[in-house]
Amino acid sequence: MANRGEIAMRVMRTAKEMGIKTVAVFSEADRCMPFVRYADEAVCIGPALSSQSYLRGEKIIAAAKQSGADAIHPGYGFLSENASFSKAVTDAGLIFIGPSAYSIDLMGDKISAKQAAKKFNVPMVPGTEHPTADIVEAIEVGKRIGYPILIKASAGGGGKGMRVVENEGELEQQMLTAKSEALSAFGNDAVFIEKYVGSPRHIEIQLMGDKHGNYVYLFERECSIQRRHQKLIEEAPSSCLTPEIRKQMGECAVAVAKACNYDGAGTVEFLVDEQLNFYFLEMNTRLQVEHCVTEMITGVDLVKEQINVARGNKLSFTQDDLKITGHAIELRVCAEDPLNNFLPDTGTLEMYQPPKGPGVRVDDGFEEGMDIPIYYDPMIAKLIAYADTRDAAIDRLCRAIDEYHIKGIKNTLEFGKWAVQTEPFRTGNFDTKFIEKYYKPEYLLKDDAGAEQVAALLAAFVWEKEKKPLLAAATNGQVSKWKINRR
Repeated sequence: MANRGEIAMRVMRTAKEMGIKTVAVFSEADRCMPFVRYADEAVCIGPALSSQSYLRGEKIIAAAKQSGADAIHPGYGFLSENASFSKAVTDAGLIFIGPSAYSIDLMGDKISAKQAAKKFNVPMVPGTEHPTADIVEAIEVGKRIGYPILIKASAGGGGKGMRVVENEGELEQQMLTAKSEALSAFGNDAVFIEKYVGSPRHIEIQLMGDKHGNYVYLFERECSIQRRHQKLIEEAPSSCLTPEIRKQMGECAVAVAKACNYDGAGTVEFLVDEQLNFYFLEMNTRLQVEHCVTEMITGVDLVKEQINVARGNKLSFTQDDLKITGHAIELRVCAEDPLNNFLPDTGTLEMYQPPKGPGVRVDDGFEEGMDIPIYYDPMIAKLIAYADTRDAAIDRLCRAIDEYHIKGIKNTLEFGKWAVQTEPFRTGNFDTKFIEKYYKPEYLLKDDAGAEQVAALLAAFVWEKEKKPLLAAATNGQVSKWKINRR
């Protein structure tokens, strides 16, 4: 298992159900993590910094061979979308539980991904189809497609190397900034330009393919509530798609997979405008963080399918076998401060008690008393609520949040409860600007102030009921000299 935390636990649990033994690799900072204890074997691969441990493919391969493993699951993040790692694994005689290096390489570069998808008539946002380095060319593109435009790093994601340009006057500086960020984050300063879709929804299609040419799409996930271009709340299905548009998007996603001979689990992401026109954004050649909501509405264990496809098996179901049942919503429980621009927080989980009960799933990787390290992604857990209807799923998520007790670390639980109870979310009338349009930190402070007021009133009530009679008994009903003298 070439990963850590909750995704390592998630994958190893399915492996255990399939009778497969697992080997965890871990950094020195993760030595006491639950996933290390859960594995059948564990191998330390280096210091805390991911550049010296989880990003060292040669160490991971060496640990796999040393332990006698025959396959490597990359999870998400780290080396999961690294074509060189995929190739190195197969060159070492091991199975990479994911797509081929060719597929990762083709879809990992946003420009080549757009070019491949366009051959299958997948709708595209207007823009360039090749890297743009020349400011003169960029100016011409801006004039042709109209402002605002978006400069995007070709090689990465997560909002890095991405700049919105409102007019020609800011184009040159924003382009230099985007290229610099892209080079720093991904070692590649190639950028491209596309029309900026101002208030889109971010909707993605989960797909699976096998090595025998079979493909299916497992419907969509709504991922529009984000901060810094990173998702916080996801749900399945989306509240805005019609069955016809869902089918069109699913078939486009399968076309993208066919364009790169894809096998395994993958996700094709789209921007959807107010008229429900959709445009290809990118393909993620791995398991997504939010895969859980798809599992809940389809009943499919995506990790199990990944493993079976990697073994060379055909998919265990067809498109006609799949249907949407119920509704699922996921909140990423992150060690972040919603009162301070969602900046990461670190410290000790002084209290950690996840919720339970029907329709509640918690994928986590920490325990009470553990430290949240500074070295990795701040996500503590994923809280998923499932119910027959969307409204019932929202109510169940709120109940689960109330039962989720975390102390010692600032986190996104209260933000999540506030968000799903807002009118825009309840009605499904929101987009990727949700936080920007509707959220203010004081909305959470008001809740805290209300709780403090209730506590104060309760304390006063207890005083009136219990303390005064005791005081009167102690003085035999006599008025104190202090009170007399005070007059």
